[in-house]
Amino acid sequence: MTTARVNVYEDEQIIARVKYNNNLDVWNGSNFQSGGVGHHLGLTQLKDGRFVLIHGSDWQGDFDWAEIITKERAIQEILQAENVDLLDKYGLRKKADEILIEEND
Repeated sequence: MTTARVNVYEDEQIIARVKYNNNLDVWNGSNFQSGGVGHHLGLTQLKDGRFVLIHGSDWQGDFDWAEIITKERAIQEILQAENVDLLDKYGLRKKADEILIEEND
């Protein structure tokens, strides 16, 4: 079985190809998704350190694609998906802790 590869775009140019994943999907009670039924998100990192947000779709006629995103956006995507293990995987926990404001007890 081969793993699907997804084109990574930056400034409308394809700069890389990455393995498809949907590690930012959340369970809605019926399906794993991000951003609506049949839509998926994944995160990965290139060897040069840049982060890639993967957009997937189950809909016929739609194509999976990916884009370069900032470290800050990667953190936000991880926090929204509540997959905080990815903070550790990509070395972002310290930066996330700096961004988040603590509750006043």
